[in-house]
Amino acid sequence: MDVSESGSCEKGPHAFRTISEVADELHVPQHTLRLWETQFHQVRPMKRGGGRRYYRPEDVVLLTRIADLLYNQGYTVKGVQRLLQEKTVLQVAEVPQSVEIVTPDGNSMAETELVDDMQTQDVTLIADYQKVEAVVAELPAAVEAGLEQALVQLMGQNVRLRSDLADVLVELEAIRRKILV
Repeated sequence: MDVSESGSCEKGPHAFRTISEVADELHVPQHTLRLWETQFHQVRPMKRGGGRRYYRPEDVVLLTRIADLLYNQGYTVKGVQRLLQEKTVLQVAEVPQSVEIVTPDGNSMAETELVDDMQTQDVTLIADYQKVEAVVAELPAAVEAGLEQALVQLMGQNVRLRSDLADVLVELEAIRRKILV
C-alpha cells in the first residue's frame, strides 16, 4: 500500500470505497450518491453498523457511468433508468481502456472496433425495443376490437334468448287459459 503525502492510504482496485471516497472520485456530493440509491435500484452499497456505506468496485464503475450519462451526455434520470433496465449502461461501462482482442481465427480486433461493435449492438437493442413498444402500443386497440366482437356476439345471444323466453311466455299463458276455462 502506498501512503500519499496527505497521510491517507491508497486502496487497491478491488477494495471497497466509502461514500466520501466515491463522492470525491466522481466529483459529486455525498447526498447525490444517496439520492441515486433511491433512483437506481442497481446501486446497492453494503451498509455496516451505523449505516456506513461501502461501495464495491462494480458499484463505483456503475456510478461512474451514471454520472457520465447524466452530466456529460445529457441523459435524464428516466433515460438512465431505461438504459439500466436494458443493461446497455453496463455493456459500455465494462469495456476495458486499452484492449486488443484476438479472435478465434487469429485476427486481432482493435478496441475501437469493439466499441463500434458494441454501439451497433446498442442501436440494435434500441431498435428492437422500439419494435416492442410499437406492438405494445397496438395492443389496446386489438384488445378493444376483440372485446367489441365478443360484445356483439353476446348481444346477439341476448336477443335470441329474449325471443325464446317471449315464446315460452306465450305458450305458458295459453296453457293457463286452458286450465282456467
